[in-house]
Amino acid sequence: MPVVPVPAERISRWVANFGSRHGEVTLAVSDGCLTGVAEDGSAFRARLPFSCRHVGPAEPEAFAAACDPPGAWGVLLVRKGGFAVARLEGRTLVEHKIGQRHVQGRTKAGGQSQQRFARRRDNQARIAYEAAADHAARILRPGVLVVGGDRAAVTEVLEDRRLAGQQVVGDWLDVPDPRRRVLDDAVERACAARVEVENA
Repeated sequence: MPVVPVPAERISRWVANFGSRHGEVTLAVSDGCLTGVAEDGSAFRARLPFSCRHVGPAEPEAFAAACDPPGAWGVLLVRKGGFAVARLEGRTLVEHKIGQRHVQGRTKAGGQSQQRFARRRDNQARIAYEAAADHAARILRPGVLVVGGDRAAVTEVLEDRRLAGQQVVGDWLDVPDPRRRVLDDAVERACAARVEVENA
């Protein structure tokens, strides 16, 4: 079932458009999600961001209000060639750092040359991860953290004992090499509801 990110400010319009396409919608709250079933049998299931559960009424406006981000939270994006780390208060970016590190590309050479390049790549990647962990430890505060990028890279960064107080929440963000535009987009996606649609 496809998952569509829907910003909080568009939830009410999205539900209305769903009804206009499929007929009158019956809304409910089920297992912390806002659900809707239309006259033609089509249905949707909307999850709050940040791994939160909806406990309010089965109304689009109440669900949208529950999408508000935490008072303090962070974003960590890591790939082999770079990282982005940010601390936010609500939707306001308080502090951030974006860094790029050169990591040797793959080589088609064989034998000792290939092994030497592999060692060099591993060393360069380790230095990049250490830099990401250093900035994350400086910028982030213990609490809610949304992550994305390369899973192995993020896992290695989060193994730093200085980041033990981070609570990873929300969906994994699949992102390209982190840049400011990528970070801004990740923040928006982190704050959006996740809507699954099943058409009749």
